[in-house]
Amino acid sequence: MSTENTLGLMQLSDSFFPTGSYTMSHGLEILHRKKIITNSDQISELILTMLSNQVGPADCVALSNAYDHIQSGNLSGLVEIDWKIHTMRLVQESREASARAGGQLTKCILAINNDDTVKKFHEQILDKKTPGTYPVCLALAAHCFGISKNNACLVLVYGFAVAVLGAALRLGIIQHTQSQKILAQIRQEMSDVVSKFVSKPAESMWQFVPYLEIFQMQHEKLDSKMFVT
Repeated sequence: MSTENTLGLMQLSDSFFPTGSYTMSHGLEILHRKKIITNSDQISELILTMLSNQVGPADCVALSNAYDHIQSGNLSGLVEIDWKIHTMRLVQESREASARAGGQLTKCILAINNDDTVKKFHEQILDKKTPGTYPVCLALAAHCFGISKNNACLVLVYGFAVAVLGAALRLGIIQHTQSQKILAQIRQEMSDVVSKFVSKPAESMWQFVPYLEIFQMQHEKLDSKMFVT
């Protein structure tokens, strides 16, 4: 990548970028309340489980195929992928959070780059013709920033891990040095997930985290909570 594209990758993967990912714990909050996750090893296990059974085979595959449709100018294919990943999310809270983050992402990108494909897709979101899920919108953002498909998937898995670790910090489960240690320890696993799923066809999308989804559904019903998921 050029220096400019590298800086774009850094900007897009930075938690400073306003997508609202800091509001998501991906089920960690309810698992901590139930005293199921109480230490750094369990947090690491949660991240790796979700990477292998949801983020990789569902989100990464969706992003990858969306990226291909963007390159070929296939807006209808992009919308089809968007609905596919949206309907795979069984937990309403997670579906809505992904759509909010995706919509915010396209809005930010349009403020930076008046890309025609992003503009048309954002209009589809506003007209409620497509949900605007985060993986699909991230593909649009990456394409605008000149970021490769593989690196876009790395941004996706890294951003997910950072969101969970950020939630763990605010819940008081771990300290900053522990979060950085976990990130360093799972680098290979994050890379392996991307390598495994970046070239998969849309028909191969799947996810299987029923235990976690049951607790995420309980999180939806909490009267008071720190995170939206």
